[in-house]
Amino acid sequence: MSRIAGRFAQLQEAGRTALVPYLTAGDPEPAATVPLLHTLVRAGADLIELGVPFSDPMADGPVIQAACERALAHQVRLRDVLDMAAEFRNDDAETPLILMGYANPIVAMGVGTFAEQAAQAGVDGVLVVDLPPEEADAVRHALIDHELDEIFLLAPTTTETRIRQICGQAKGFLYYVSLRGTTGADRLDMEDVAERMKCIRTHATLPVGIGFGIKDADSAARAAELADAVVVGSALIDRIQAATDPHAAATELLQDLRAGIDTADHPGGAP
Repeated sequence: MSRIAGRFAQLQEAGRTALVPYLTAGDPEPAATVPLLHTLVRAGADLIELGVPFSDPMADGPVIQAACERALAHQVRLRDVLDMAAEFRNDDAETPLILMGYANPIVAMGVGTFAEQAAQAGVDGVLVVDLPPEEADAVRHALIDHELDEIFLLAPTTTETRIRQICGQAKGFLYYVSLRGTTGADRLDMEDVAERMKCIRTHATLPVGIGFGIKDADSAARAAELADAVVVGSALIDRIQAATDPHAAATELLQDLRAGIDTADHPGGAP
């Protein structure tokens, strides 16, 4: 059983929804990333998404775009992110770690080389935002060869046919983008999300996470009523960037989100 599957099984048995924070590697500076990852775990993170800086993060809003720009200004590249993952794993053998990014850096490194080095670094899953399932064969086979979970996005506009296709290919969990637009947007319509989640649950055997638009305890609680995981990115990066003490700011937000999530009834939709 993978670390991701094991963590979701533990949470399911406990009737809890996962809290999944996202950080851009190398932001606000490279030396800050690994200590912040450990802070997130102490503050209640169940899994962590570590963003690979990219010059054209098309799915991301201005907050994460700016985080990528700051990281790239520090010359943070994919190999550096893998080094950060390995450093984190040296002191944390349990928390699942997912790399989230775009296809270009992976292709530039070489798909096989990337999968091998990601596995060696202790990465558990990979989400490539701009790689549709129809074009993912090379990446999929490389990830399978190295026992890495390939995680896919589902959008409000994803047809039921594609939902079925993606559910048949994904590993680890499914990530439902809860609104139309980029990360950090603020138009969360939970009635619409609930309807879409019903359709996804019809075909999904994996846990389903909700992200985009999660910013506080209230939005986290509403998402947790429908999902097996709640993902937060832009709100966390905003807090860290504005704080004189990033660790205190991250801890405060995650504890607030955790409290909100724990007030919700877990949907029990995943096995």
